[in-house]
Amino acid sequence: MRKLPFLIVAGSFTAVVAAGAGAWHFFGPAGAQTSAKADKGEITTASIDTRAPKSNSTASAEPPPRVQAVAAAPAATPMPAAPAVEKRPAIAKPVCNNPNALGVSRTVQIDTTGGPGLGLSQYRDYDFLQPGEVVLTFDDGPWPVTTPAVLAALSAQCVQAVFFPIGKHATWHPAVLKQVIAAGHTVGSHTWSHKNLASRPAQEATDEIEKGISAVSMMAGTPIAPFFRFPQLRQTPELKAHLAERNIATFSIDIDSQDFKIHKPDALVTSVMTQLKKKGKGIILLHDLHKWSAAALPEILNQLKAGGYKVVFIRAKDTLATLPDYDAMVAAEVQPVKTSNARPISNVIQTVD
Repeated sequence: MRKLPFLIVAGSFTAVVAAGAGAWHFFGPAGAQTSAKADKGEITTASIDTRAPKSNSTASAEPPPRVQAVAAAPAATPMPAAPAVEKRPAIAKPVCNNPNALGVSRTVQIDTTGGPGLGLSQYRDYDFLQPGEVVLTFDDGPWPVTTPAVLAALSAQCVQAVFFPIGKHATWHPAVLKQVIAAGHTVGSHTWSHKNLASRPAQEATDEIEKGISAVSMMAGTPIAPFFRFPQLRQTPELKAHLAERNIATFSIDIDSQDFKIHKPDALVTSVMTQLKKKGKGIILLHDLHKWSAAALPEILNQLKAGGYKVVFIRAKDTLATLPDYDAMVAAEVQPVKTSNARPISNVIQTVD
């Protein structure tokens, strides 16, 4: 969610704060938010209007997991009523082969009923982290090379994180998104094309949210978490209310890596650790879109471990259902463009050598 080269139609993850990018709306949870006017002195994030070149990718579908049948109990034995099945996201628990890894100290599950807000830079109701605890979040993916590099760094330290992909990026790189899912990370959404929703008409902003959810879910091949992060952290009471009606948690941040403007890995490490030492805990924002962020991540993890910090992994109690109309919109966009005057392919494309 930054102002760097990027040609997208604009449209997750969580999933954010950037000093010096101008004033920001400091909205509390749905019932206690201010107007869309920015308050001076507060924090916001930068735009992503021209961040990266457009590309295309395909991905193979992942096979469904095998489920072992459970033997039936004897007929004479009364069976207790089956509990209601939780709509839990499918999360793989990674195997850790590094005995000295930073690891995950604890996993918390979020009940997103009513659309709670997380991240003290905007939301004050749920201060769930203890001193020394951090949550790692990554926005604006999936992206070739950089997202796999981020996944490799997290895997090496047996750490799990929350990703907020952009819907359009997911349609370009579904195979990369599926790597995130396969690694056991939580996946939310970050709109269809990363527009500043607070400056858009209400219906367009809602379309951005829902189309992004449909795109990420469709490309993931599995339901995603009901987690959302506003681009540039720009929200309105109406949009927050929409998320509350959909039982989607909104993620803000506590610590902004500022990797939209800090492009040197060593300086990026310093930025993160300096803020963390000052605040003592928090939700950290990084971007798996940037090569410098991917390069800095191994050292950030090393310093977290050396500093005695603990990583908290967040997952959702339920999964998020998409809306059929937006599923259809995304399906139409990812299909090849058909032309009525196309010649037979053999007349257009021929092997000559």
